Amino acid sequence: MTWFTRLLFLVLALPLLGVGIMMGGSLLSLDWSRSHATATAALPELAPGQPDGLVRIPARGMEFRARVAGLGQSGPGVILLHGFPETSAMWGPLIESTAAAGYRVVAFDQRGYSPGARPQGVAPYLVPELIGDVLAVSDAVGFERFHLVGHDWGCVVGWGVAIQEPERLHSWTGLSIPHPGTLLADLGREPPAYLKLFTAPWIPEILLTFNGMARLREGYADASEAQRDEYLAVFSEPGAATAGLNWYRAIFAGLDRGAEVAGPVPVSTVFLWGTREGWVNPDALSRQRELVAGPYREVELDAGHFLMREQPAATMAAVLRHLRETDPPGSARATADGS
Repeated sequence: MTWFTRLLFLVLALPLLGVGIMMGGSLLSLDWSRSHATATAALPELAPGQPDGLVRIPARGMEFRARVAGLGQSGPGVILLHGFPETSAMWGPLIESTAAAGYRVVAFDQRGYSPGARPQGVAPYLVPELIGDVLAVSDAVGFERFHLVGHDWGCVVGWGVAIQEPERLHSWTGLSIPHPGTLLADLGREPPAYLKLFTAPWIPEILLTFNGMARLREGYADASEAQRDEYLAVFSEPGAATAGLNWYRAIFAGLDRGAEVAGPVPVSTVFLWGTREGWVNPDALSRQRELVAGPYREVELDAGHFLMREQPAATMAAVLRHLRETDPPGSARATADGS
C-alpha cells in the first residue's frame, strides 16, 4: 500500500469513524429499559370523578398521557397543547391557575410524546391527524366545546382546529407561531436552516441524543428541574426523538395539503408572542389579521420563544383574561376572585 493509498484511506475512514462514534454515543444515551413508558402504563385510566393528576386517556386506538385538573367542577373545558421539545409539563402553572379559576383542564402529551401514541413513519404526523387527536381527546373527557390554548407545534395544531372545527371552540389562544397561512409559502420556498436539519434523516436524532443528551439539556436550562427530568425521560426512549422530529418531516410531506390549515378563523382569538420570536414579523402579523375573521387581539411580551418559561405571569394573565371574556353565557365557573 503506497503512502497515497494510506492517506486516502485515512481521509475516508475518519468521517465514518466520527459518525460511528456519534451513533454509538447516541445509542448509549437512550433508556433501553423504557422506564418512562413503564411509569406511564401504570397510570390510572381516565374515569368519572377523576382526581387531579396524571392519567391515561384512550382515544383513536391509542393512549395519551395527560395532566388533568378540576374535572369534577362544572366550568368550561380547557385543552392545552404543548410544542417541541416539551410535554404537557410545560403547562404546570397554567393548569393550576385555570383549575383554581373553576375550569376543567386537560393537557395531554401529544402524538409521538405519549408512549402509547407513537406511530411509526411520517404520514401519521400530518397536521390533520394531530387535529383529530385533539378532537378525540376532547370527546373522551366529555368536552363538547372547549377553550383551546397551544404553543409552538401545539399552536400549529390549534390553528388547524380553529380553522376546521370552530364550532367546537369557545376561544383560541395561540402562543409564538402565527397562523399557518402566513408561513406556508415561505416554508415551501426557503425553509430556515434548522428546519432543513430537523427534516434530514437520522442526523438530528443523533445530535439531540448524543453525549447524554447534552444538546437537549442545554435547551432546558431555564426549565424547572421537574420539567427537565420529564422532557429528558421522554426523549431518552428509543423512537421518541424520531417521533418528535417526524412532526417537522411531515411539513414537507403535507405542503400540498396546506389549504386545510390556511383558511380563515371565525373563533375569538388572542395571539401571544415574544419580541425575540423568529417566526413573528410585521408582515406575518399583517397577514394574520386578515385571516382571523372573529374577535382578535395581540399580546406582545418581552421574551423569546418559550413564553411560559420566560414570562409565565404575563402569559397566564393574558390566557385567563381571554378565557373569562369568552366563557359561554351562563356557564358555571366558581372563581376565587369572584369574576
